[in-house]
Order: sequence, then structure tokens, then C-alpha cells
Amino acid sequence: MSSPVSKLGLGSGQFGLDQAPVRGRSAQAEVRDILEVAARAGVRLFDVTGRSVQAEREIGAVLPRPDRFNVCISTIRPDRGPDIVEAEARASLARLGVEQAECIFVPSVAELLGPHGAVLWDRLKALRDEGLTRKIGVSVFASDDPLGVARRFRPDIVQAPASLLDQRLINDGTLAAIAGLGMEVHLRSIFLNGLLLLPPDRAPSHLREAATRISRARRMIAEGRSDPLQAALGFALSRPEASAVLVGVSSAAELNAIVAAAASPPPDLDWDDMAIDDPDALDPGAWAAA
Repeated sequence: MSSPVSKLGLGSGQFGLDQAPVRGRSAQAEVRDILEVAARAGVRLFDVTGRSVQAEREIGAVLPRPDRFNVCISTIRPDRGPDIVEAEARASLARLGVEQAECIFVPSVAELLGPHGAVLWDRLKALRDEGLTRKIGVSVFASDDPLGVARRFRPDIVQAPASLLDQRLINDGTLAAIAGLGMEVHLRSIFLNGLLLLPPDRAPSHLREAATRISRARRMIAEGRSDPLQAALGFALSRPEASAVLVGVSSAAELNAIVAAAASPPPDLDWDDMAIDDPDALDPGAWAAA
């Protein structure tokens, strides 16, 4: 039986590559340490979607060699035409020093459903057939009708938000149905932007109502002799629908803590009783303004 850690995927969204050095240490040096921790732990999936050209170059400069990761990238806006989309995908891989992507993701369902979506998807299928990428996928939100998108476009991977607090796509059977179609499901936002890990008195003012439910969940976790990090990971990694669980970190120490928690037996908790339904907490747009 494979270790739960092997189900982990690493996201690059919290890498501080566009920020000033902390305590004189460059962000690129921290990224190198993060990737070394991931490689030693057996984390193979590495999501580099949405990164800038410079960030891709800096990540590529410290990626362990030979290729130790299955790297996922994303497309640019399809209105620039499929030739530009393909050229930029090839350029991203070149900057990262990777010959073949694990997956090329369309980062928005709106792009697939827009006037350029069909041409974009056809080009991505051609790139998969050519071998530039092993798989093609789409990133969704709960409001995107993920099952309808999956049935229409037949992606290899659907990346979707789900967590101990946000169980909408699990409870309504969406993720199970997508997995039942033979597609991989990658869970993201498993810490709900850190909301579960945030002390209730530090929650943004517009999330005070959700903070009460989150405090209750934290209390249940403590009574179960666990902690929020282990509970969030235990929930996500135990989901049979999920083939991968993405985590974001800003330091090697954070990743070490996640790997240790993931390797521990999941706590025996009433997962169902911890879900929240506050739209302000679950809506990604609310967090963008927080």
C-alpha cells in the first residue's frame, strides 16, 4: 500500500519569489530547500501553474536533476490564438528545464466556454498526442458545474477546491462522479486559504460568522487529540475521489510539518459535522478582498 505522502502534490503559489529576501536569505534558496524536502519525501507532483516568467526561470534553476517531479503548467489566455498558447507552453517548459509536462491546465472554465475555448482545447489535445504533455486538465470552482464541464470536455484531470470546511463538491457527489468517469481529481485549497489554521480572533471582519463554526471545528479537533493541520490533511488524503492533494508552503519547515502530519494516521473525527456553508468564507472572491 502506498504512503499517504505519495498522494501529496506541491503547489508553488506561496513561494515568495516576487518578494524581498527575508533575513538576508533569497526566496530562491528557500525554494531549493522546499524542493529538496519534497524530493526526499517522495512528493512528485509539482504545480507551477500561474507563475510569472521570472518565477519559472528561478524555479527551473533549482529543480533537482535529473527530473524528480511531474510538473504541471497552465495556459495563457486563449484569445491570443492557439499558436501563441502552444509557443508559451513550450517556453514555460524550457524555462523550467522540463521536456514534458505532467499536465497543462486551463486555469478557468470561462476560458473553455468562451469563443476561443474549442480551438484551445483542440490544440491542447494535439499537444498531448504529440507528447509535450502527458495529460490536459481544467481548474474549476464549485460554481462552475464541474461535472458538466467534465462530461463535455473529458479532461484527464479536474482540479477542484475541497477541504474539511468546504465539502460542497464531496457532499453533492460531484467529485465521486468525476472520478467515476475515469478522470483524476486533484484537490486544492485544502486549508481554505489558511482559515482553519487561523485563530478565530484573527479572522477578517467579514468572516466573523464563519469564525464561530470554525471555532467549533477546532474544538472538536482538539477533543479528538489532533490539530488543525493533521485534521485537514487527514480529511483530504482519505478522500477516495482524490488522486492527488495539493499543498502550498512558503518554507521548507512548513513542508516538513506537512509531510510529518500526512504520514501520521488520520484522526478519528466526525468530518461531516465540520463543514461550513458560509458563502463569504467559501467564495474565493471574498478572500481576494480580505
